[in-house]
Order: sequence, then structure tokens, then C-alpha cells
Amino acid sequence: MIERPFWVDRIESAWRQAPIVWLAGVRRAGKTTLAQGLGAKRVTYINCDLPAVEEMVRDPQLFFRGCNRPIVVFDEIHQLGNPSRLLKIGADLFPELRILATGSSTLAASKKFRDTLAGRKHLVHLTPVLFSELASFGRSLQQRLVHGGLPQALLAEEKSPALYREWLDSFFARDIQRLFAFRDINRFNALFEYLLRQSGGLLDVSKTASALGISRSTVATHLQALEVTHAITLLRPFHGGGRKEIVRMPRVYGFDTGFVSFVRGWDPPRPEDFGFLWEHLVLEHLQAHLPTASLHYWRDKAGHEVDFVIPRGRDKVDAIECKWDPAAFDPAGLKAFRSSYPVGGNYLVSPLSVPVHARRYGSITVTVCDPTGIPGTA
Repeated sequence: MIERPFWVDRIESAWRQAPIVWLAGVRRAGKTTLAQGLGAKRVTYINCDLPAVEEMVRDPQLFFRGCNRPIVVFDEIHQLGNPSRLLKIGADLFPELRILATGSSTLAASKKFRDTLAGRKHLVHLTPVLFSELASFGRSLQQRLVHGGLPQALLAEEKSPALYREWLDSFFARDIQRLFAFRDINRFNALFEYLLRQSGGLLDVSKTASALGISRSTVATHLQALEVTHAITLLRPFHGGGRKEIVRMPRVYGFDTGFVSFVRGWDPPRPEDFGFLWEHLVLEHLQAHLPTASLHYWRDKAGHEVDFVIPRGRDKVDAIECKWDPAAFDPAGLKAFRSSYPVGGNYLVSPLSVPVHARRYGSITVTVCDPTGIPGTA
């Protein structure tokens, strides 16, 4: 079993804030393996996919009294009939226990959760394998970008199209259909694959609906489902009242570089494709290490843009640019951004294994680093 200390620490830290940790993440991101890896002698592991579990937890008090280990894991808990009642009783009546519940979506997405357990839970979103975890998995950065970060796909010797196609079908049947009762797999997958092909670009809902021949309201409801199941990220624009800034249109990102390259037919990818996929990996790093941060992009109507923007406090905004080759960086977008927002750190994030260092671009100083050099993400 590959150890993932960053995520174990994140779960342990979350338990210090609340008795229930909700471990969310897309199917096959490694939630089950991570949960089981918390220690065989410490964990009572419950696979809620099994029909017998419903009867096992019918009387929650009796069930929790019988738990003789400090951690109880409910894997795929949304499969149970009344999961929120079970979790609430566990948290309120058995405060000595630590409970981990896993699922693909946010807790409130399922109608089964009549109680969102406010004050009793803390969310941990498990992303695909991070840049900082590659050494543990024994894989190169290029393999991570092409195969993606789902452990099964990353560890495969060759990229198998069947694995990605089967995942898409399973995602609809086991997550989307059960949680949201959508019936048309072809329409849903057409939208999902369209978004993966558009990944990294601006999303116009009306144009998307027109391109796919479906209603705007259907696109909106499907987008919401994809967002709460962590299959896509909608990055909203940063703006501060500038008349020439984009203020409404989000940028869409697929959850995993392997699926983005799969639907685009990048097998093998060209050298210029790696920079595009690298931007996705930096975003996942930010989402994992700064889970409560407000992540944005910035763009003006002249086409100047900054990949990621993080407000750090009153009038202070960090700007993050991603480049596969830092020598190819054009500072025009960053300079345009800083003309309106002069205070904050500037970071050029690259995979090159060189020490963190500063560069000057006119009056602007930029820190060149890998993702771990961004403040708060080491």
C-alpha cells in the first residue's frame, strides 16, 4: 500500500475540529485505500455497498456500542437509507469515536441527507495524485499528466482507453444517476466530454447548450451535479470593479489530466500539450493545500489574463502563472493585472527542478518555483 501522509495528516487535523470527517472525491481517487490505511488496528471498516450493512446499522446506538476501535469508516455511506441519522447519533452519543464517511459528492447533494450535520463534520476533498506525491507512486511527471492521477490509471504501464470509458459510464450509473436521478446517460456524457474538451477555457452556458442541442436549464442542472461531485471545477473571474474586466463567465477545468488528454485524443501528447496539462496539475495542488481559499482567474477584454488569483487579505492579491518552460513566460498579463491590483505576491510555477529564485520583469518581481513554493502549500 502506498502511503499518503499528506492526506492522513489532513484527516487527523480535521478530526481535531469535528468528530465526523466527510472524505469526498471522484470515484477511484483512492478514498477506500486511504481510509483503510489509517491503521488496521484502529479502524472498524464498513463497506456500505454491501446489502447486509443496512441491517447492521438499523439500531445506531447498538452498532456504535459494539465498535471497539477508535475509528469507524463508512465507505460509500450514501448507499444507506438514512445516513445522516446514523452519523448524527454517532457524533452526539459517542464523542470518543472518530468517524470517517466517504462519498463522491458534497454531503448535501443527496436527498438522503435530511440533516447536513452542521457543526459536526469537516470536509476533506481528496484530489487525484498530487505533484508532491509522485515520488511515492514511482511515476514521472509526464506519466502523471498523460495517465492522470487516479491511482489505478497512474500505476498502469500503458494508457488504456477502455479504463477511461468504463469510468465515465460507471460515474454516471453509480454517482450521478443515484444522487440526481438523471436518466439520459448519452446527454449527460455528451456534456461532460464537451466540458473536458473545453477544459481550461471560458464556459458560455448558452453556447454550450446550442452546441449540444440541449436546453440551457439542462446544462445548468448537469453543471451543478458535475461541480458537487468534483468532476469539474468552475473557476469564477476575479474582479474589483474594473470596466474592462471579465466579471461573469467562469473558466471550466476537468478533474483529471488523464481524462482531459483522453477525450482530446492526445495519445501521445505533443510537447506543447504538457504546458496545458501542467496548469491543471497546479490547480489541483492549490485545491488540496488551500481548501478554504477563494481561487479565481483574471482576464480583461483585451485578452490579458492571469492563470490563478488568490485574495490574501484586504487589497492584497497573489497572482500565479503556470509555465512548462519558464523561459517562455510573457509578463504582459501580469503587468496588466498589477496596474489595477499592485499589492501581492507574483509566482511563476514551473516543474523545472531549480531552486526557488526571483526574476525581474520591468518593475515587477516574480518568484519562480514549483507548486510547493506557493505560500501555504509546502
